[in-house]
Amino acid sequence: MKPALVIGGGPAGLMAADALLGAGVPVVLAEAKPSVGRKFLMAGKSGLNLTKIQDRSPFLSSYGETGKSLGPMLEAFPPEQVQAWAEGLGQDTFVGSTGRLFPKKMKASPLLRAWLERLDALGLERRTRWRWTGWDGDLVQFDTPIGVQTIDPCATVLALGGASWSRLGSDGAWTALLRDKSIDLELFAPSNAGLIVDWSEHMRPHFGTPIKAVRWTAGGMTSRGEAIISERGLEGGGLYPLTAALRKDEMLFVDLCPDLNTDQVAERLAKPRGKTSMSNHLRRQIKLGKAQIALLMEFARPLAGDPAALAQQIKSVEVRHKGPRPMDEAISTTGGISWAALDDSLMLKGLPGVFCAGEMIDWDAPTGGYLLNACLATGLWAGQRAALYCQA
Repeated sequence: MKPALVIGGGPAGLMAADALLGAGVPVVLAEAKPSVGRKFLMAGKSGLNLTKIQDRSPFLSSYGETGKSLGPMLEAFPPEQVQAWAEGLGQDTFVGSTGRLFPKKMKASPLLRAWLERLDALGLERRTRWRWTGWDGDLVQFDTPIGVQTIDPCATVLALGGASWSRLGSDGAWTALLRDKSIDLELFAPSNAGLIVDWSEHMRPHFGTPIKAVRWTAGGMTSRGEAIISERGLEGGGLYPLTAALRKDEMLFVDLCPDLNTDQVAERLAKPRGKTSMSNHLRRQIKLGKAQIALLMEFARPLAGDPAALAQQIKSVEVRHKGPRPMDEAISTTGGISWAALDDSLMLKGLPGVFCAGEMIDWDAPTGGYLLNACLATGLWAGQRAALYCQA
C-alpha cells in the first residue's frame, strides 16, 4: 500500500497520523521545522490546558458561529475522550475549579514525548525540514536539506496551522499553494489577541499589573477574567474570548464591580467619606483595586458628588482602543480554508484525496482548551476518513 502523507507536525497532524496508523495505513509525516510540535510545546509552557470539561451545549457554543460546522468532529472527540486519550498515553490528568483539564505534570513535553514514542512504534516515518512546495501532477513536492523530494501518497492530510507565531511554523504561507488550485479561502484575522490601547502617562506605574474581578463586554459578548495592563495595551484571558467582536471595532466596556448591581454600588458610595480620598473611598466601600481605579480615572471623569452617576460609570467604563494586536502576536487565527471548500469528511472538494485539519480551517475558538480540542478532533476526523480513502 502507498503511504498516506501528513503535512504538518502539530497536534492536528499528529492526531491524523495516529488515526491512519491505527487503521493500518503507513504514514509519512513531513514538517518544515527541525522538530514537530513546536507551538504545542510553547503553548504548554505555562500549563497545558487540554480542554474544558463541560456540558455539550455551552462547549459547542464557545466556538461561536463555527460551532455548528465543528459539531460532528467535537461530538466524535469530546472533552472526555481527550482526557481518556491523554491518560492512555500515561499522562495523569486533573480538572481545575473552572472545568479546565490539565496533565498533572502540567507541561506539554511529557505528553508529546509519549505520543511520539507510540507513533514511532506504529511505524511513523518523520521527515523534518521538509517544506511543502506544491504538486507535480500526482506527486507532492518538498524542499529538503537534500534537495527537491517527492511523495506519491494514497491520500494527503494538510495540517499546516494558521497564520500566527510564524517563528514556530504557523505562517500561513501555504495559502498561495491552495489559491493556485482555486480553493476557497477566507482572510486570516487575529484571535485570542491582546488589545492596542494608547495609555496616558499616568498609567505607566501600572504596567504589568493585572485587572482582576471584572466583567468585559464587547459586541454583545461578555467575559469574566483578568487582563494585564501592558505598555502596549491589554493582554490576557479575560479579553481573548472577545477578539471576534474587538476585531470588528466594537466598543469595549468593563464592569469594575460585577458582583454588585448599580443600586448596590450607589448605596455603598453614598456613605459619608469625610476627608477620605475618592480612591480610598472606592477601595473601602466597593473593594476596587489600584489598577481598577486607574482604569476608571483613565477613561472617565468620576462624578464624585453623585453616587448614582458614579455607580453607572463604574459599572460600564468604556475602554477606548485601537483593535487587536498584529496577527503574528495572536495566540491563534481565524480564517483559512472555507467550510464551503470541504466536504463532510474534511476533504477538499476541488482536490480529491486531500484532507484538511486543525487551525488552517476557518474556525474560531477562545483559549481554555477549546483550541487544542478542536485541533485534535479535526485531526482525528480527517485521519480516519483519509484511511478509508486509502483503503477504498
